[in-house]
Amino acid sequence: MKNIGIKSETATIANLGFDGLDTIYWNLSPAQLIEKTIQLGQGTFNDTGALMVDTGEFTGRSPKDKFTVKDAVTENTVWWGDVNFPFEPEKFVALRKKMMDYAKGKTVYVHDAYVCADKAHRVSVRVITETPWASLFATNLFLRPTEEELKSFKPEWHIICLPGFKADAKVDGTRQHNFTMLNFTDKQVVIGGSSYTGEIKKSMFTMLNYTLPLQGVLSMHCSANIGKNKDTAIFFGLSGTGKTTLSADPQRGLIGDDEHGWSDTSVFNFEGGCYAKCVNLSKEKEPQIYDAIRFGSLLENTRCHANSAKVDYDNISVTENTRAAYPIHFIDNAVEPSVAGIPQNIFFLTCDAYGVLPPISKLTVNQAMYHFISGYTAKVAGTEVGVTEPQLTFSACFGKAFLPLHPIQYADLLGKKLEKHKVNVWLVNTGWSGGPYGVGNRMKLSYTRAMITAALNGSLEKVKFETLPIFDLQIPLTCPEVPAEILNPRNTWKDKEAYDTKANDLAKSFVKNFEQYASRASKEILAAAPKVATRVTA
Repeated sequence: MKNIGIKSETATIANLGFDGLDTIYWNLSPAQLIEKTIQLGQGTFNDTGALMVDTGEFTGRSPKDKFTVKDAVTENTVWWGDVNFPFEPEKFVALRKKMMDYAKGKTVYVHDAYVCADKAHRVSVRVITETPWASLFATNLFLRPTEEELKSFKPEWHIICLPGFKADAKVDGTRQHNFTMLNFTDKQVVIGGSSYTGEIKKSMFTMLNYTLPLQGVLSMHCSANIGKNKDTAIFFGLSGTGKTTLSADPQRGLIGDDEHGWSDTSVFNFEGGCYAKCVNLSKEKEPQIYDAIRFGSLLENTRCHANSAKVDYDNISVTENTRAAYPIHFIDNAVEPSVAGIPQNIFFLTCDAYGVLPPISKLTVNQAMYHFISGYTAKVAGTEVGVTEPQLTFSACFGKAFLPLHPIQYADLLGKKLEKHKVNVWLVNTGWSGGPYGVGNRMKLSYTRAMITAALNGSLEKVKFETLPIFDLQIPLTCPEVPAEILNPRNTWKDKEAYDTKANDLAKSFVKNFEQYASRASKEILAAAPKVATRVTA
């Protein structure tokens, strides 16, 4: 067995059960990993020098195939249900053994990395992959040790990613041939049957969502940036709400675009890179992401224009979930190390396709906890002719798929931090105004940016507010560079009675969704729910 690359004298993967490998490549540089990928015929270059690969059968995560080993550590702590599926410890051992047998005679790529930019919470991770481009992904996305640190590197967690190994569901206990499995006792993640690299990224996010809250650190699915006056802002939001776009502000430094922790002293990025969506990407709309796609970046499942190496970002023939993975320093205003102080402002972004919620409103602590647990947005249903009804989406803590603990635990931690640090929390509707989708209009991005700027610079602290009925939200009466008439959503509707009816319907949906969490919520959080009217009048 050959060992090639940079590693400590004691570094080994034999302790995991790997035996009889052909070659182990340790901590190759991005250029070396790219060269290996090209040599193996697994990728090509685009016109800017980025490496283009296909992830094969799976072009996105498979949440129904993510398991957690249920043992003495996790039995009474994990939130078991439709997100966290239990797996027997004995079957985990048997499955891992089959993976090790599969790996005999093969070549693997090892990348040593850290997660958590705040060294007080840093976790060392060893990532073992079957393809060089998956190792490049880990190199780009996680925090990169120095060459000196590699000489004494000791991993706390291991990720084993062997896409070519497929489980036998009937024998191994999986749902189908692909799987992602976390073992909190052994501190291992095993991934098989899927080459989609997002499984690597989100396995570590899930791990941190379990370990950090138990240490008093709030783990968050959010973006974060920092102003010239060292003021930190956090942006929560599901897909399509503008989280990446609104946090990418050339006047503010980017702390990170997706995963962060909030400790007693800091907000810090979990990662050392970005995994950006590429669909409809253009230099005009998102210049920072566009310019970050160059040599060293990894493009997944994209296609080029005919007879060209120029990527057609509008082409979704493989998937709508086209992605680019690149190190955070490819963004020119990124903050490194990706650590900042306690946030002054938090934004919950929602794309309300019903046109009910105000473009910006200020939340009390209990309202913030309620809306955090709810994680609301709405998506327009498809592109079929005649389909215009929006689809409600509720995702607890704006990232339900990655929560090993009950959502109330994260909300309680959020509430304590909001109370302690007197943080402003704003609910921002980037969706419709003047009516629902099909009737009203999408909120102008320039107005949303102006409202966020006013919140950040303190302008909204100086204006008067009014209360929006049903949702009891505090709405500013004025905002610089924003027409006053759009600030109260009811005023933008021609048919006020229709607004009241739609608002009541949305309130009912909030209340219905929250029923699954109500038994563990405090009376104060429950009191922050929208007030459903028994009879709606104009």
